[in-house]
Amino acid sequence: MRVSDFDYLLPPELIARQPLAGRDAARLLVPGESMQDRMIRDLPQLVWPGDVWVLNDTRVIPARLRGHKDSGGQVELLLLEALPHDPGGPADEWLAWGKANKPLRTGIRVHIADGFDAEVLDRDGKQVRIRLIADDIAAAIERYGHMPLPPYIDRPDNEEDKSRYQTVFARHSGAVAAPTAGLHLSKDLMAAMQAAGAEFAHVTLHVGPGTFQPVQVEDTDDHPMHEEAYHVSPETAQHINAARAAGRRIVAVGTTSLRTLESAGQGGELCSGSGRTRLFITPGYDFCMTDALLTNFHLPRSTLLMLVCALGGQDRVMHAYRHAIEHAYRFYSYGDAMFVAGAE
Repeated sequence: MRVSDFDYLLPPELIARQPLAGRDAARLLVPGESMQDRMIRDLPQLVWPGDVWVLNDTRVIPARLRGHKDSGGQVELLLLEALPHDPGGPADEWLAWGKANKPLRTGIRVHIADGFDAEVLDRDGKQVRIRLIADDIAAAIERYGHMPLPPYIDRPDNEEDKSRYQTVFARHSGAVAAPTAGLHLSKDLMAAMQAAGAEFAHVTLHVGPGTFQPVQVEDTDDHPMHEEAYHVSPETAQHINAARAAGRRIVAVGTTSLRTLESAGQGGELCSGSGRTRLFITPGYDFCMTDALLTNFHLPRSTLLMLVCALGGQDRVMHAYRHAIEHAYRFYSYGDAMFVAGAE
């Protein structure tokens, strides 16, 4: 498919750079035969009794580390993924993106804080393999790391971001970007949805920075899709398979939940276990697990916009984006949302 078919012009002032005062205060666009301009707090009204709403319970780590070389040169490291390590031992080796005034060479040590350093073990272009050195590596990351806000939020992170760029149901650390649709759900709103008949199930997909990368080619067949790690518990697989067998609706909260469902359910039944996915969903994809999607508004020419178009129908979704721009919806991670039912 032509990537240009998923392009649109967004006025910069519509990019949400701060969260709203309340998680459920965002607007909600529901495209259909007509556009419904609603609020996130209206979600209980959109619940069908017996729905299973699938949440990505990954936890964002403060993955942006800032330090300096012995020479004084400033360095920024964005942790991408912990590398396999001995069971019970510290996750000391990581893949990271490195940024400095000169390329980071093997053997360079980056001083992040007293008692917390990073040693460059290998380099491949922008990506480096590093060893973190601290008495308690996880605690050092939490203390000295910065929340990895996406590049379009062009401001330093602050104390509020530590809680607001994190879902209330986050459990398993490993993401370097938030599953943003889930940011809208407060505990009170989820309780109201349950009272309306919704059930919740959890999956884990550790969101990587590749989710923000624009597609640089013109033909989607030429795009190298980024890879992300996921896990589905036996309890979640049993819950969702039973709901599908009973004809109940499966609603993905966010594109990451949807990618997990579709990656682990390629045979028509959700399989438990861990895996890695490069699944690239574009219009024409035959969904096997997902009936509806709660999602934020995504970057133009992005794989996530293509995914939403695949589920909701390209014409309908792109029309919804034009409506959202005309009605000054807030876009991207801290922005407003859409509720998209699968195309007939």
